[in-house]
Amino acid sequence: MPPAMRQALTATVTVFALAISFVLFTSHNNTANATSVGAGGYLDTLPGAGPTGCGSIGSNARTFVTGNAPAGGVPTNDWWSSLLWKRNDCAGSDNLSAHPLSLKATTGGLGVDYPTTPTITGSATSVGEYHFEHSTDFTIGVAGLSATALVDGWSDWIVKASWANAGRSLKTTIGHGVPFVYAEATGADAQLAFQSAPTVWSNSGKTLGVTINGHDYALFAPTGATWTVSGATISSTLAGRGYFSIAVLPTTPQSSNTERTNLLNAFAPYAYSFITGTNVSWTFDEATSRLTTTYAFTTQAREGSTTSTVAALYPHLWKNLAGGTPIANTYISPRGSMRVLTNITSFQTNMVYRGVLPELPAVGMTGADLTTLNNELNAAGAGDPFAGFGNDTYWTGKGLGRAARLAEIADLVGNTAVRDKMLSAIKSRLTDWFTATPGKTARVFGYNSSWGTLIGYPASYGSDQELNDHHFHYGYYIAAAATLAKYDPTWASPSQYGGMVDVLIRDANNYDRNDRRFPFLRDFDIFAGHDWASGHANFFAGNNQESSSEGMNFDAALIQFGQATGNRTIRDAGIFQYVTQAAAIAEYWHDNTNSNFPAAFPHNTVGMVWGNGGAYATWFSAEPEMIHGINMLPITGGSLYLGYNPGYITSNLQEMRTVKPSAPTVWRDIIWEFQALSQPDAALQAWRSTSYSPEEGESRAHTFHWLRNLAALGQVDTSVTANTPLYAVFTKNGARTYVASNRSTAQITVNFSTGVSLTVQPGRTATTGAITWQGGSGPGTPPPTDPPPGGGSSTFFVNTNALSTTAGTSGTSAVISSAGGANWDGTPHNPVTYTACGFTGTYDSSKTTQFSLGVDAGTGVGAGVQARISYAPTGSTYTRTETYNYFATDPVNGWETYTQGAGQRASSGSPQSFSNGCVRLEVWNAIGNVATSLRVNDGQSKIVIPFTPA
Repeated sequence: MPPAMRQALTATVTVFALAISFVLFTSHNNTANATSVGAGGYLDTLPGAGPTGCGSIGSNARTFVTGNAPAGGVPTNDWWSSLLWKRNDCAGSDNLSAHPLSLKATTGGLGVDYPTTPTITGSATSVGEYHFEHSTDFTIGVAGLSATALVDGWSDWIVKASWANAGRSLKTTIGHGVPFVYAEATGADAQLAFQSAPTVWSNSGKTLGVTINGHDYALFAPTGATWTVSGATISSTLAGRGYFSIAVLPTTPQSSNTERTNLLNAFAPYAYSFITGTNVSWTFDEATSRLTTTYAFTTQAREGSTTSTVAALYPHLWKNLAGGTPIANTYISPRGSMRVLTNITSFQTNMVYRGVLPELPAVGMTGADLTTLNNELNAAGAGDPFAGFGNDTYWTGKGLGRAARLAEIADLVGNTAVRDKMLSAIKSRLTDWFTATPGKTARVFGYNSSWGTLIGYPASYGSDQELNDHHFHYGYYIAAAATLAKYDPTWASPSQYGGMVDVLIRDANNYDRNDRRFPFLRDFDIFAGHDWASGHANFFAGNNQESSSEGMNFDAALIQFGQATGNRTIRDAGIFQYVTQAAAIAEYWHDNTNSNFPAAFPHNTVGMVWGNGGAYATWFSAEPEMIHGINMLPITGGSLYLGYNPGYITSNLQEMRTVKPSAPTVWRDIIWEFQALSQPDAALQAWRSTSYSPEEGESRAHTFHWLRNLAALGQVDTSVTANTPLYAVFTKNGARTYVASNRSTAQITVNFSTGVSLTVQPGRTATTGAITWQGGSGPGTPPPTDPPPGGGSSTFFVNTNALSTTAGTSGTSAVISSAGGANWDGTPHNPVTYTACGFTGTYDSSKTTQFSLGVDAGTGVGAGVQARISYAPTGSTYTRTETYNYFATDPVNGWETYTQGAGQRASSGSPQSFSNGCVRLEVWNAIGNVATSLRVNDGQSKIVIPFTPA
């Protein structure tokens, strides 16, 4: 759901590496409320708000789940999530877009519909939407049934719903791409309640063919049973056998009764082969750069011997089908035509992986343009890399993403000062977030075992109470960690902080079925081929996703982190999601073949995909640049999929100008970067001639680098593959440039499918063909830390968001919350917290901790500011704390100085020498009723620790 600029809108809207396995499952703190993961960790309980909904679901995620369901973390962010996570309808569900069926659980059973006519709003020059709205054709139930709908089980793309009361019960199995509803009924007759009397066009006793609202259905009862038709009600005793199924048939209103009967007979062999499970698996062939995905069904023959089934495939599936021939008849769906395979137990797709890059090669950076780029890099590197970014998970992620892009570019052109500053900032911020200690409430992750989820605090856009957008937020963290891993592989190892990166991956999209802490592929809809953003999906239109490109940012991050750390399981999970989702985006967000959106829908792109349709809109803005741009950002070396169809880029931008004839006025850089994948020269000229404000996660340096180098390289060439994951091929004026990046510590030779070979040195990016170039530095050269290993300072300045050995240059203040009239002497209460990690040094017993903090209570009276300084010798656990007496501020405007001279109130633990350790400062109001201020970012506030840097 919520990408950048959500602006205060509430977002309602297979194998485990042994080393990581050991770290994640056997390494625990002695404290009761934190779990260590290598040198980092997460809190065992949530330090803030968690999921909310009907009844006791906030504390018990299985409130509406039966004991038959699988153990472990419950699925969220799925097409059927409102059945489990009830918020609007506490007894049923919201509309469930299963496709081709639309379904809705009520107390009387399961409402069934096959929507074939869209409702369309808006015009070619305005926002607009299309929806295949649910309108129940009939409800599957049991005579006299009235009960709350529960979830009885699930697998990769199906779910079983259950109702029971007064001796009556109903269970139904439904799924994506499943044209059948499989049902079990006890205690009374099976009953179908129609909107009006249906037309019966076939009746063979146990099998009935009916039409309602122009939709054709086949009803299959057990052998020996019959159906009784009485007006708008159809019922059966099921001959006491308790099962039946119903199929929607892929017919049209023009179909004859003979055609309908032929399809009924074609579906009949599978009517008693009940689907009991679904499973996806994938393999990536690095030599051919091809992804093979297997979609498998398990079934139970309720009568007869048939165990095969029927599946309706979305366009991204049938267009990449590896074997099998769909029947001629198709279904209508919000995603376009669904084609039908019969007599299957599985099917496969085969897709080409076209590579990602850490960053575009700097082939165009010479002379004046190199000077321009370095000037922009130096300007971006002049201040705090996180200044202006919020402290929540999303905006922290945006800041990390911006810093990672700057680090990658600076490295390519040899600007080590900017590179190292960005890497140091990334390392400090990630280390802070990945370190959990009892009582920490900000920049920390907490785990909820009931829901099976990891939530970062401060949360944003419903990432806590609604479990929205974890893939959006965490993708930035993982991508930044992938950049840092090149230069500091030790930091990224499982025994240090790589384990926490892996936990974030598992929360958003767990690739390991054996890890029951998190649901399998939480955010990724396996059959639909893309992510969903809402955790609960309680909307009339089903689930939704806005920023498909931020989902792709997550996928590309997995590829790069897995490659950088040698974890092929993570890498290949990223490739599966990246390749599959790129195909889905082309079909369902961009409709770049003009075949999936309803013919009357006046746009060729949507800002949001909904379960039952799409919207030329966003959650946060009606600006066309943002409607288009939210499915472009962030632009990275993982964004090259946007250039697979240059012709579509042109039509996409023409669409934007149709809605808004003037040139872009917001997010200009994002639009130019997208345009450059098709028309790089025009985009570069626009950058050179236009004054603009960068999008929040962008920088002028990155935008110029992207535009200038695409002007040299040309367009993405999709006809060539390579035998490494980090590659791309470009074509300009018929000449190809081959690009590959090497994240390993050994030289590699990359072979392209055209026969071209490219040798790439460790840590470098290289090109050959039309342009020959190499750049970047070798791997394993640790970036400077705060302070850097082997030297640095024991003085730390309090900057905007962290402690740093470099003082800020633009003084400002932080707000210290009021004590609220209570006494918090000695106990941190809503503290402002500042941390620095990566320090290595020897404890000097001849010294003591020193600090000098600029504080001011304005004209407020009775306030007392208190400080606590804590030390974590290895960066994982704070073993030494020092709490100082509070400082009574005066009621006069102006900064006062609070120092260790106030006296030490308490201490715990013994000082120890540091090895990659952390220092933390907490400041709060111990007494009083007023908020006070702390001077930061100009050197006035600082601490000096009693250690000699190594």
